[in-house]
Amino acid sequence: MNTVYLICFVLGLTLSLLAAVTGLGRLHFGHVHTHAHLSGHAQHGGLSAINGFTLPAFLCWFGGAGYLLHNYSPILMPLVLVLATISGLVGASLLYVALVKVLLPRERVLTAEDTRMDGVLARVSDDIRPDGIGEILYSQTGALRGSAARSESGVSIPRGTEVVVLRYARGIAYVSPLDDLTR
Repeated sequence: MNTVYLICFVLGLTLSLLAAVTGLGRLHFGHVHTHAHLSGHAQHGGLSAINGFTLPAFLCWFGGAGYLLHNYSPILMPLVLVLATISGLVGASLLYVALVKVLLPRERVLTAEDTRMDGVLARVSDDIRPDGIGEILYSQTGALRGSAARSESGVSIPRGTEVVVLRYARGIAYVSPLDDLTR
């Protein structure tokens, strides 16, 4: 049984780390979906209790508890199996609760309005030369972002100037200084 517990622990730990680092719990390969919905859709945004995050967590806790109890306690093997299973369920449940209560409520689908560039207030981070390209920094959807930028009128705009994005085309923001627009 030691081998089974160790395999479960190592496999669970490896898959848990992969899921955490790569998001493997919801990864899609073409038409093949890797997230399991064995128990149907839950009431929490469609996330099943058995998924690509909780299943590896169960294996890890089950294997670790089983190995420790089997080797370092006088408990009989059937009781070790039951306690290891309970431990795995507790570990997977803790992760599921964390996903449902902490992470999923903050997720939302972005709309076109959330990422619209027209009218965005930005600051020039790299000089925009006459008829050349510079760079702007702006805040959108709670994150600081950057973009290539050109002056709409073709004039130079120095670093640190507040600008407004008038249009966005082919990855370049066409901007005008805020002072020019407020006069």
